[in-house]
Amino acid sequence: MADSDELSLDMLFDWLERMPVPEGYKVEIVEGAIYMSPQRDNHWDIIANIYDQLRTKYPRRRVKNEVRIDFPGHLNGFCADVLLVKDGVSKDSKGHWRYQDVEFVAEVISKDTAKNDYGPKRDAYALAGVPVYLIVDPYIGQCHVFTEPKDGTYRTGPAVKFGDPIDLTDTVVGLTLATDDMDWE
Repeated sequence: MADSDELSLDMLFDWLERMPVPEGYKVEIVEGAIYMSPQRDNHWDIIANIYDQLRTKYPRRRVKNEVRIDFPGHLNGFCADVLLVKDGVSKDSKGHWRYQDVEFVAEVISKDTAKNDYGPKRDAYALAGVPVYLIVDPYIGQCHVFTEPKDGTYRTGPAVKFGDPIDLTDTVVGLTLATDDMDWE
């Protein structure tokens, strides 16, 4: 086996594509560690809710779900639950979207991988300069909005309880997300 310093994200994802990953599982690489987490029904409903709301303003081509994007840091190949890419951008020579073209990311946490969303993924998104990062936490019925990345960290906004709107009108997203249909587990 190769030393971890010799591994690349392409190599790791190539191995993953040949593995029998169970249907309904999300796989991503965070700081060189491979995480597989089941996509629960509630999880998908929240993702679809955010996706549908973004689609009221943005064309389908700009709104993505669980596509691999390599972010700054050691072996960070994330597959965000929902993301928005800039208008008019295209994939790189390897067929991947570039992190520099991401304007918004939403992650709906799972119990087993919540520490990634609140920790290394938040840090990588800030380092990448993603203007808006939204964490949806169905276990506590709250959303956390992170904006204005600077020097690898975000300015943190107030937590928003499910049922209250998430006002992103003054950000690159330019709309308010409703949370009425988001239910906690």
